[in-house]
Amino acid sequence: MFITVFNFYKQLKTLWEIKMANKDPRVDLYIYNAADFARPILLHLRELIHAACPDVQETIKWSFASFDYKGPMCSMASFKQHCAFGFWKASLMKDKKLIANAESESAMGHYGKITSLKDLPSDKKIIAHIKEAMKLNEKGVKLPSKKIKVV
Repeated sequence: MFITVFNFYKQLKTLWEIKMANKDPRVDLYIYNAADFARPILLHLRELIHAACPDVQETIKWSFASFDYKGPMCSMASFKQHCAFGFWKASLMKDKKLIANAESESAMGHYGKITSLKDLPSDKKIIAHIKEAMKLNEKGVKLPSKKIKVV
């Protein structure tokens, strides 16, 4: 009996390590330190990102939770009154509402100011956006360089 239980816990530990392999404890801390309203939003987005892209790597960039897959893919941020979620290559994605929404809002990100889970698009739509962002990175598509105006 002991060997069976021991093997079960060993397998469980291995599965946990595999599940946590791409998770960064700094992102855990980022979510933990977010405002109460923001935690469920950030946790939900994180879960969807990992479900859509199991090989994603979490990190902290520019003081935000960032997700890389063959290059920068998306990021999420928490502020005092709202959250933001955006895609690195949104300008190259098919859904032009991402850019329009970002331009029309006073918040950064492509889903506007997010104050509750109800403000997010459907899980299906978010996953579709994540998969599209993955494909852009898999193909090695680069953002066009920005032209600097000399005054």
